[in-house]
Amino acid sequence: MRSFTLPGWVSRALPGSDVGLALGVIGLVVVLVVPLPGFLLDTGLAFSVTLSVLVLMVALFLKRPLDFTSFPTILLLSTLLRLALNVATTRAILTQGHEGTSSAGHVVSAFGGFLMGGDVLVGLIVFAILLIVNFMVVTKGSGRIAEVAARFSLDAMPGKQMAIDADLSAGTIQEDEARARRKALEDESGFYGSMDGAAKFVRGDAIAGLITTGINLVGGIGIGVLRHGLPFSEAVSTFSFLTVGDGLVSQIPALLVSIAAGIVVTKGGTEGTADKVLMAQLGGGEKPLMLAAGAAVLLALMPGMPMLVFLAIAGGAGAASWAARKSGQRAEIAAVAPTVAPGEAPIAETLRTDPLRLELGYGLLSLAAGDAPRITEQIKGLRRTIAQEMGFVLPSVRIQDNLELPPDHYAIRVKEIEAGRGRLRPPLLLAIDPSGTAPDMPGERCQEPTFGLPALWIEDAKREEALARGCTVVDAAGVLATHLTEIVREHMAELLSYAETQKLLDELPREHQKIVGDLIPSQVTIGGVQRVLQALLSERVSIRDLPTILEGIQESSVAGGRSLSVMTATVRARLARQISDSARGPNGYVPLLALSGEWEAAFAESLVGSGDERQLAMAPSRLHGFMAAVKEAFDTASNAGEQPVLVCSSAIRGHVRAIIERFRPSTAVLAQTEIHPRARIRTIGTV
Repeated sequence: MRSFTLPGWVSRALPGSDVGLALGVIGLVVVLVVPLPGFLLDTGLAFSVTLSVLVLMVALFLKRPLDFTSFPTILLLSTLLRLALNVATTRAILTQGHEGTSSAGHVVSAFGGFLMGGDVLVGLIVFAILLIVNFMVVTKGSGRIAEVAARFSLDAMPGKQMAIDADLSAGTIQEDEARARRKALEDESGFYGSMDGAAKFVRGDAIAGLITTGINLVGGIGIGVLRHGLPFSEAVSTFSFLTVGDGLVSQIPALLVSIAAGIVVTKGGTEGTADKVLMAQLGGGEKPLMLAAGAAVLLALMPGMPMLVFLAIAGGAGAASWAARKSGQRAEIAAVAPTVAPGEAPIAETLRTDPLRLELGYGLLSLAAGDAPRITEQIKGLRRTIAQEMGFVLPSVRIQDNLELPPDHYAIRVKEIEAGRGRLRPPLLLAIDPSGTAPDMPGERCQEPTFGLPALWIEDAKREEALARGCTVVDAAGVLATHLTEIVREHMAELLSYAETQKLLDELPREHQKIVGDLIPSQVTIGGVQRVLQALLSERVSIRDLPTILEGIQESSVAGGRSLSVMTATVRARLARQISDSARGPNGYVPLLALSGEWEAAFAESLVGSGDERQLAMAPSRLHGFMAAVKEAFDTASNAGEQPVLVCSSAIRGHVRAIIERFRPSTAVLAQTEIHPRARIRTIGTV
């Protein structure tokens, strides 16, 4: 079967083409001056009514106003269509109205008969009410909203453009997205400006309809009586019928388009179709619906009110309130504990790592659940303590269950790597003897998970007895919090990320922002600052005095020492008072163990390389001898009740610390320049 193809000039003249649109506009202008036969007049009026319904439905189902940017043009063309048809029907009424009620077409006759209902006066009054509603309420309100929206949109345009430029400069968005956002901003301003002008078309259309109605009624009666000799009563009846029918067939489409304009301009910044937005905002609140149901019940009980009607409305509002409550509860559960079926989670989620994660066996979940979860309160206190003592906010600790763990075990992971685990026996309490031996009392013997000390799980009834024996008694949540605290202190350097460093610098007080601007990035990068801070935290030196640390980095950079070891040494010397204070013992002085000249020379001779590449190349036997000497000196000091720090020259301090860290990680190693001149010191031995 051969396919039929229209000629090119015919296809271009069809609706939806450029030539078709041009011919349609020309046709509307022609209708203003050329009389139309009844069939074409009925066709045009039917098309006008259908078009107005289509425009209203499109407005109702809009997700956002900018999805209907052609609306101002449609308003103009639909207004021109109604005016042209109104002129055509007015001409038909005035010239042929004396022939009967069908002289202006069947559409006008049907509308007039429907509204009049056989009573001319009632028909005129109802028609006047429709005119007032369209002109005074809908058209005037939507025009005012369009005017204000256009003004505010234009006023806000410079600020929105600056925000886009700022996001682009900060790297938050790319050039393509910035271009798209600028285009959307231009479209928004143009749309609201056009809507402001198009609203005047709607208002003018309503005024024109009002004037045309008066002309049809007065002029038609005059022509019918004076020219065609109709009786006055017949002329009033006939021309009132035609006038009301013509006004209805013109004003109903105008009213529908006015409502559509009001919906578009009042939609504002809301997202989604009108039905979803209205149901979400009117029917989404439990309390308003319940109060509305209560008000309906009260009205039902008033004398003379239709009880069944108000009770039915109250029942509907009450059911909607109950449904809103259930929906809110489901949303809260989904927000607190979202569940994703296996294999449905986004791939990006599998790449995410938690800085700190606490995994609990199912027997320990009660520690993190219930009305007063002890472990979450302990973690809040830990984060606050770390912030006050060490100067940075600890990342959030993610708590989750792990079915692979035994029921009463837990594991602590730092960046997905297990850093510690232990066993808890809630509701039992852990008793620890400070002497380092297991308490001599009934209970379940165990090893304290944080420091590995002998301990005892006891019942709560034995608490007073354990305290009387001088034991420290801790509940299960406290044991876990202590272990987590030590893990955090050991891995603070790893937990200080690049982003956290940037945040610390951004949150400095305004008076210290000048040194940040002078230092970064001309002298050192944020990564360099991060490495210095990590070096301090690895030895448990607080970074809370960040301005002094930045001054030390700047001092080192100006002097030409930009290697990590040189910058760290300079910063530590700047923090001498803080470091000396943290090393002070309970007796008010800093107990020192001095490194002998022999070991000073041995370390200095074993250093090879330069700068950050300088390494210690000491024979294993010498290293073993050094560690044995350090252990003996510290054991002697410990037996004397002292917790000393090891002091050496600044040139070898980092290398000495690297060795001691492997077998005595909590021991502080200070350079001589890091001891404040006014600090009280006491040398208790030599290594």
